[in-house]
Amino acid sequence: MFRSKLKTIFLSIFVIIFAASLITFPQESLDASIRGLNMWWEIVFPSLLPFFIVSEMLIGFGVVTFIGVLLEPFMRPLFKVPGVGGFVWAMGMASGFPAGAKFTARLREEGQLTQIEAERLVSFTNSSNPLFIFGAVSVGFFYNAHLGVLLALAHYLGNICVGIMMRFYGKESPDNVAKKSKFKLRSAFSALHQTRLKDKRPIGKLLGDAVNSSIQTLLMVGGFIILFSVINKLLYHLHITAMLAKSVEVLFSSLSFPEVLSIPFISGLFEITLGSQLTSQIQDATLLQKAMITSFILAFSGFSVQAQVASILAQTDIRFKPFFIARIIQGIFASLFAFILWKPIYIRFNSNEQPSNALPVSFFGDGSWANHFYHKMIELGPLITICSLFVYILILFSRLKKS
Repeated sequence: MFRSKLKTIFLSIFVIIFAASLITFPQESLDASIRGLNMWWEIVFPSLLPFFIVSEMLIGFGVVTFIGVLLEPFMRPLFKVPGVGGFVWAMGMASGFPAGAKFTARLREEGQLTQIEAERLVSFTNSSNPLFIFGAVSVGFFYNAHLGVLLALAHYLGNICVGIMMRFYGKESPDNVAKKSKFKLRSAFSALHQTRLKDKRPIGKLLGDAVNSSIQTLLMVGGFIILFSVINKLLYHLHITAMLAKSVEVLFSSLSFPEVLSIPFISGLFEITLGSQLTSQIQDATLLQKAMITSFILAFSGFSVQAQVASILAQTDIRFKPFFIARIIQGIFASLFAFILWKPIYIRFNSNEQPSNALPVSFFGDGSWANHFYHKMIELGPLITICSLFVYILILFSRLKKS
C-alpha cells in the first residue's frame, strides 16, 4: 500500500514538473516538438506503414503460418521460438522499431506464440533498420559511409547474441519440449490453406483492418516520439541531463573514455537520434569511442522506443521486463562487437589497398542507394503520410457510418 502511494506521489510530482517546464521553456518545447514531428512525418510513418500493412495481410492470408512451418527446424533449436519468429525477425530488421513488438504481439493474439516464446522473441527482434543506420547515423551525422558497415554488423550481431541468450529464459511447456522439428513442405501448404479458411473476412475488409490497425499504431508511435523529444530537451535545459551525466563520468574515466561523451550518452538513453547526433559532434573522442557509444545507444533503443514497445505489449500478457533487460545486454554486446570489428572491418574498408571482398564505397557513399533513398523519403514522406491519413479517415468514417 505504501509503495503504491509513493508511486502515485512520484508520478504526480513528475507531471507537475513537466507541465511547469513546458510553461518555463515554451520555445524550446516547441522546437523539440517540431523536430520529433518532422522525424515521424518524413521518415517513420512512410517507412513503417507499408511493412505494417503487408504484415497484417500476410498474417490474414496464412503466409506467416506457412513461413513458420518451414522455419521451425531453424528457429526452434537456435532461439527456442516457433518458426513464425523468423518472419518477425526479418520484418523487424527490415522495418526497424517498433515493428518486432507489433508483430510479436499480433502473433501472440493469434495464439501462435506462448507467453514465454513471445517474451523471448520480442527481446531480439526489435532493431534499427539499415536505412536509419546507414542513411541517418553514418552518412547524416558522422558523414562517414564506411562507419555504417561497422555499426550495422555490431547491431545485428548483438541482436543474434541476445536471441541465443534468451533461449535459456523461461521454461518450455511439455508440448514444445516433445515437439520434433522437421522440414515439411506439404504441412506448410496445408497450414497456409487452413489459416486462410479460418479467417472469413473478405479481401476488402482484411485490407481495411490492416490499414486501420497500422495507422493507429503509427499515430501512437508518433506521439511517443514527440513526447520524448520534448522531455529530452527539457531535461537538458533543467540541467538534469548534466547531473545524470556526472554519474556516468566515473565509468567512462575507468574505461579511458573522455568525460564529454557522458551527456550524449545520457541523451541517447532517452532518444537514439539526438544521442547519436550529439555523439558524432564530440571532437575530443576518437572515432572508435564514438562508434562504441553509438552502438550502445542504437542497441538500447532509448526510452522513447521502449515506451512504444511497452504500450504495444500492454495490450497482451507479454511482460516488458525481459525486453528491457535484453536492451541492456544488447547494448553491451553491440559496443563489444564495435570494438572487436574495428580493425578487421572499418580499418580494412578505409585502407588504401581495398581487399577484393570489400564492398565498394559507392554502395554506402554519398551517391549510394541508401543515401538516395533516405533523402527521397524526406522529400516524399510528408505526401505519403498525408495520403495515408486521408485514407484512414475515409475508412474510419465509413465504419462509423455503418455502425
